[in-house]
This record gives sequence, structure tokens and C-alpha cells, in this order.
Amino acid sequence: MNETLSLWDLWFPHIETIVIRLIVAALIMTIGWAVSVAAGRAVRKLAARSSRVDPTVVPMAHTVTVWAIRIIVLIAVLAKLGVQTASIIAMLGAAGLAIGLALQGTLQNIAAGIMLLALRPLRAGESVSVVGKADGTVEEVGLFLSRFRQADGTQITLPNSLVWGNAIINFSRNGSRRVEVQVGILYGQDIGLALQTARSLIENHPLALDAPAPAVFAGENRVNTVMIVVQAWAAANDYGALLNDVRRDLPSRLQQAGFKMPA
Repeated sequence: MNETLSLWDLWFPHIETIVIRLIVAALIMTIGWAVSVAAGRAVRKLAARSSRVDPTVVPMAHTVTVWAIRIIVLIAVLAKLGVQTASIIAMLGAAGLAIGLALQGTLQNIAAGIMLLALRPLRAGESVSVVGKADGTVEEVGLFLSRFRQADGTQITLPNSLVWGNAIINFSRNGSRRVEVQVGILYGQDIGLALQTARSLIENHPLALDAPAPAVFAGENRVNTVMIVVQAWAAANDYGALLNDVRRDLPSRLQQAGFKMPA
């Protein structure tokens, strides 16, 4: 009995220290994890309140903020448990180098994401074409992947390296876009009247901008056909509507004016 008590007296301080460290470490982990979640939410809220913050950078800023705090919390927990964090940091550095060599493609995606956010060839909400890869509206540029919503409502996700490594056509960046429509009429008809009819249509259209001024001219000659070309500028958001209207109305206006169209 006395031996048991003496052993208990010997080990109790150590057990007490270990239990206290575990409790404190658990508290640090719980509080730190909650702080990381709260900080991530705060980043999103602050970005939503400010009109100066580009929505494209928000997902990456959120991810970096959350995981930076969590890594610090994990190191603090290990230090509280008596682990030599200096050696762990050195091991993490070596492991990071090995993982980096094994995951070169992933690191390329991170680097490409940083370049996309720094140079901003595309932003959330803009309509773009990543030539040969995807067309659609930018939804998010993340740490590894970029998401686009295509015209039919489907979503396509591309690695950042593919986005950065291909030509990007941005349809929304400039305030206006030029519409061009060509309609053929048969040889032997009054080209001047055809041009006048087309000009009347485009100059009276409410979506066509006055500056730059619309242009109407005779284009290339094809087999038995002269092409009437209409060029007009529209606000970027009105481009599709103006293009659709001119494609629909120009042939019918020419036919109403007595012009014969090629079969």
C-alpha cells in the first residue's frame, strides 16, 4: 500500500502536467480554429462592403487567411505539448521542398493564380474566352482552379495554369463592342439604295451608339452576290441584343425595299 502511494505521489505531478497541457492545447486548437473561421468570414464581409475590392481576389484571400491562422495554431499546439517546433519547422521545410518537386503542376497553378490576380486579365463577372479551353462568365479565380459559367448554364473548372497559359479574350473589359453583319444581294440591283436602306435601319436603332458612328458599305463580291456590310457600336451589355436585331431585320428590310436575296 505504501509503495502504491509513493508511486502515485511520484507520478501525479507528471500526469497533472500532461493533463493540463492537453487541456490547454485543446483550448488553443478549438479557439484558434474558430478564430480562423471568423477571420475568413470577416475577409468576405469586408470585401462585400467595399466597392474597391475586386471580387476575383476574395476566394484566394479567404483561403490564405484561414490557413495561415491554422498553421500558426498547429505550431502553438505542438509547442504547448512540449514538441520542439524548430525541428518540426525544419522538417516541414524539407517536406515542403520534396512535395513541391513532386507537385510541380500544382505549384504552377498557384503561381498562375497569383499572376491572374496581380495582372487581372479577367475578373469575376466578366465574359471571357480562354481560347481553346472555355467560354463563359468568370465566377471565381481560386488558389488552384478557376470557375466559369458557360452560356448554357453549365459550369466549367480549369486549372489556373491552363488559363494563364492560353490567350484570354475579354468581352466585358471595354465599355463598347462593334457589331458587324453582312447580307448579300444579287448583282444588277441598286447598291446605293441597299446601302441607304441598311443605314436607315442602323442609325434609327436605339441600341446603336452615335460615336463611333455606324458604317455601311459594299463589301466583297461573291458568286452573283454583292455583300452589304453593316458595322455599328453598342454598349458591351447590349452587344448581343443589337447583333440579333440587325441579323433579323436587315434581310427583311432589304426584301421590303424590293431587293432579291441569293438562294
